[in-house]
Amino acid sequence: MAKKNKVLRPKARKPRGFPDRSGAELIAERLMLERIGKVYESYGFAPLSTPAFEYTDALGKFLPDVDRPNAGVFSLQDDDEQWMSLRYDLTAPLARYVAENMDALPRPYRRYAVGTVWRNEKPGPGRFREFTQIDADACFAPPPHADAEIIMMFIDALSAAGVDDKDVEIRLSSRKVMTGLLEIIGLDPEDKGRSGTVLRAMDKYDRLGPDGVALLLGEGRKDESGDYTEGAKLEPGQIDSVLRFMEGGDMAEALSANRIGAEGTEELAQIISTLTELGYGERVKLDPSVIRGLDYYTGPVFEAELTFDVENEKGQTVQFGSVGSGGRYDGLIARFKGQDVPSVGCSVGVSRLLTALKSKSALPEPVSPVVVLALESDQMPRYHRMAKALRAEGIAAEVYLGGAGMKAQMRYADKRGAPIVVICGEDERANDQVTIKDLRAGKAASENIESREEWTEERPGQETVAADQLVPWVKDRLM
Repeated sequence: MAKKNKVLRPKARKPRGFPDRSGAELIAERLMLERIGKVYESYGFAPLSTPAFEYTDALGKFLPDVDRPNAGVFSLQDDDEQWMSLRYDLTAPLARYVAENMDALPRPYRRYAVGTVWRNEKPGPGRFREFTQIDADACFAPPPHADAEIIMMFIDALSAAGVDDKDVEIRLSSRKVMTGLLEIIGLDPEDKGRSGTVLRAMDKYDRLGPDGVALLLGEGRKDESGDYTEGAKLEPGQIDSVLRFMEGGDMAEALSANRIGAEGTEELAQIISTLTELGYGERVKLDPSVIRGLDYYTGPVFEAELTFDVENEKGQTVQFGSVGSGGRYDGLIARFKGQDVPSVGCSVGVSRLLTALKSKSALPEPVSPVVVLALESDQMPRYHRMAKALRAEGIAAEVYLGGAGMKAQMRYADKRGAPIVVICGEDERANDQVTIKDLRAGKAASENIESREEWTEERPGQETVAADQLVPWVKDRLM
C-alpha cells in the first residue's frame, strides 16, 4: 500500500514584535485617536494620509549603503529595481509630500496624520516593530511662537485623551543649546561619531545619573550585564563642563558667548514666557537631558513624561515615563529642495499612552452591544427586526448566531460584555412581549443576594414588557 503524502501544515505563530490586537483595546484606541484628532482640528490642523511605503532614499536617515538596506527599516526592491521601505515615522513622508507639493500648499501648512509605522529593531517588553502614531506638524512656521503653540496643543491632546493634568510634565530643551555646548567644549557638532556619543550619554542622565554619564563621556562604561559601551574619550575638564550643564550649573554666560547657543537659549525663554502667560507654564520645565534620538531635529525638542508610578516587568516601582515627543526640524525638507523650511511637530505614542491610561483605569469605555437571544430558529427575522430597531436609535445591537442553547447564549453575552440581553421565546411571543435582562444591574444586585431562592424570586435587573416598549426601555437604561 502506498504511503499517504504527509500534509505539511504551517505552525500558527506571528513574527516577534508584531502584536495581535482586538476588541476593547482597538475600540479604546479609536476613541482616543478621535479625541486627539478633534483637538488638532480645533487648532486648524487638517488630516493628511501618505502611503505606508516610501522610496528608501526619501526617508533620509536610512539611505542604503549596502546591497539591501536594513538599518532600522523594512525594505524591498520594486520591479524597477528601486528600493522602497515601510515608513519609520510619519514625519519623513510629510517632508516628501511638502517638497512635492510646495507651490500649492498654504504657508504655514498645518497637518495631522494617524497611521501605522514600522521599525526593524529588536523587540522587547512594550517595544514593538509595528505601532500607531498620531502626529501634528506645522511647516513654513518659524520659531518660537509655532513651537509654543504645538506644545500647547500637545498638552491639550493628552488631556483630551484622558491624562490628568497633574500626571504629565513636558520636558523641554533645544538642539541649538546642545550644539552650543559641544562647540564650547571644543567638539565639532557635525562629527556624528564623537559628538553623537556625547549626546547619547547626556540622554541617559535620568537613568544613569552623573557617575554613569561621566563614564560614558570618558573611557566607557560596563553595565550590570557585563556589556561594555565605548565612551566619548573627553578630557576631565570637558566632562566637568557637560556635567555642570546637566546638573543645572550656570552655563548661561558661556552659552551667551556662543552664537547658536545664545539663539537657542533665547528661543526657549520666549517659549516658556508664552506658555506661562497662557496658563501652561506649570506643566513645562527646562531639562537638558532631553536630547531626542532622531538626527533631523534642529531647535527646541520636548517630551511628555507621565509622573505617576507603575510596576515594571521586574516587579519594581518606577515612573511610567514618556508617551510622546516632538521638536523643530528646519532642515528636513531641505534634503529635497536645497532650502530650509522651518517646521515643528509633535507625536503621541498611541500604544504607550493606551498602556498608561489602562494602568490608571482611565481608558475610554468601549460600547458593548445589546444581545438579542435566538431561541427559535424560525423566528430569526423577528429577532433581526428587534436588533434593527435598536440600531436605528443609535444603540449597538446584535442577534446571537451561534446555534447554541439559552445558557450558552447567556455565557456568550457575558463574554461580550453586553449590558442588556433581550429574550423572546414562545411564551413572550404568544403575549406580544419581550423579557429584558439588565446584566449590569443584575451583577450589582447579586452582591447583596445570599441565596438561590432569593435570586429566583427577585430576578434582579430583569423585566418583561410589551414588545413595542423594547426600544424605549433599553434607551432609558443606556442613554
